[in-house]
Amino acid sequence: MLSDMSIQSAGWDPVHRPDSDRQPADVVNLGYVINVIEDPHERQEVLRKAWDLCNRVLTVAAQVEFAAPDKVQAVHGDGILTSRGTFQKYYNQYELRDLLQTVLETDALSAAPGVFYIFKDEEAKQQFVANKYHRRLSVPQRRMSEVLFEQNKDVLEPFMVALTQYGRIPGPEELAESAAIEERFGSLIKAYRLVQKVTDEEPWKQIAQRRTEDLLVYLALARFRRRPPIVKLPLTIQRDIKAFLGGYPAACEKADELLFLAGNAKAIDAACQRSTVGQLIENALTVHESALDSLEPLLRIYEGCARALVGNIEGANLIKLHRFSGKVSYIAYPDFEKDPCPAIQLRVKVSLRSLGIDVFDYSAWPDPPLLFRKDEFLPADHSQKPLFDRLSRQMERAGILPAAEDRFTKAKWSEFLQRSGYSLKGHRLLSLPGTSHENKGDL
Repeated sequence: MLSDMSIQSAGWDPVHRPDSDRQPADVVNLGYVINVIEDPHERQEVLRKAWDLCNRVLTVAAQVEFAAPDKVQAVHGDGILTSRGTFQKYYNQYELRDLLQTVLETDALSAAPGVFYIFKDEEAKQQFVANKYHRRLSVPQRRMSEVLFEQNKDVLEPFMVALTQYGRIPGPEELAESAAIEERFGSLIKAYRLVQKVTDEEPWKQIAQRRTEDLLVYLALARFRRRPPIVKLPLTIQRDIKAFLGGYPAACEKADELLFLAGNAKAIDAACQRSTVGQLIENALTVHESALDSLEPLLRIYEGCARALVGNIEGANLIKLHRFSGKVSYIAYPDFEKDPCPAIQLRVKVSLRSLGIDVFDYSAWPDPPLLFRKDEFLPADHSQKPLFDRLSRQMERAGILPAAEDRFTKAKWSEFLQRSGYSLKGHRLLSLPGTSHENKGDL
C-alpha cells in the first residue's frame, strides 16, 4: 500500500519475512510487536534494534488494557495466553511510555492509546509538538487599493500569508520571496509598512497575540519532555520566542506559571466560568473539538496535559474539562453533524492526578444516552451552529428542551417526543397530526 502511494518502504519479520534486509530509515514502525514477545529482555532488545535503524522517528504500537477481552484468560508471565495459545501482554498507557523511555533513554510522545512517537531528531520533535498548538488563522483582507501594492502583489501576497502564519516578519529561509521583496523595497520591514497601510492594524495585533498564546502552550507542555536548550529548537521557534516573549528564560518562566496553574482546581474552575465557548454545567465545561483553539491558554494547557498522556482518541469530537477533579474526558458521537440528537459511542476519561485512563464503550448498548443542545458546544464561527441553534430554540419554545444535565436514552426520548406531540425531521421540530399545536407546523 505504501509503495502504491509512492512512499519508499521495506519490512522485516522473523516469521513472515525473514529474508528481507533490515536497513536504516527515516521512519521505523514497530507495530504490535512487543506485546507478543514473552521475554521482557527480548522486548527491550527488539526496541533497541529498531531504534538503531531509525534516523528520525520510531513509532511503536502495542495492545492496551482496555482492548483486552472481558473473559478471564490464563495468566502467563506478565501477560496472558490467548484462546489460540499465543502470548499477549496488555499495557496501560503510562506503563508503555515508561518502558519506551527507560529502554531508549529519551522522550516518548503519545500519539493515541497504545501508540507512541519517539524522535531521534530533536528539531523534528520540537517542531512536531509546536505544530499541534499552532492555530490556523485567516489572512487579513485589504481594506483599500494602493498602486505600489498592486504592482508588487506577486511577492506581497505570499508575504502576507507568511506574516499570518508566523505573526511576525519571517526570516529569509521562511519566505521564498524574501530576496525579491528586499530588492524591490529595501527591506522586509519597509514591505510590512506597506501591508499595514492597506490593511487594518487590529487583525495583525490579534494574530501576534494568538501566536504568543500558542507559543506559551507549546513551551508549557514541552516541560513534560525535558524542555531542550534553545539551540536545540528549530530556528523558527527561536525566532518566535525572541519576537513574542523577549527571550528563552522569560518565556519558560511564563510558561511554567501557566503549567503549574493548570494543577489548581480553583484556577481551572474560574477559567471554565470565563470561557466564551462550550457548555458549562455544575462540574465541567464541555466543548466541541473545533472550539479547543478558542479556549484561553490555561484551559488549552489543561487539556494538553491529558492529551500528552492518552494521545488522540479516534472519533472523539467532544472534550469535557472537569472543573474540580483534575480529569479530562474525550467523548465520541459519530453522527454529531447529521443526527439532531446523536447517541454516544465512546467515552475516555483521563485522570491527571492518578495518570489513569478509564474507557467506557457504548457501541454495544441497545439504548445509549443521547446528546442535546449541540449548538452550545460549538464556536461562534462554526458553519453548523445556526442550524443547531435553531433546533434548540424550537425545542425551548415547545417546552421540551432537555436541561444540560438531563439524560435521555434513545427509547425514552422517542417516547417523550411522541407523548409531547412532536417529531423530528432532520434538524426541524414538527407537530404531529391531531395535536393541539398542529397548526404551528414547523416551530
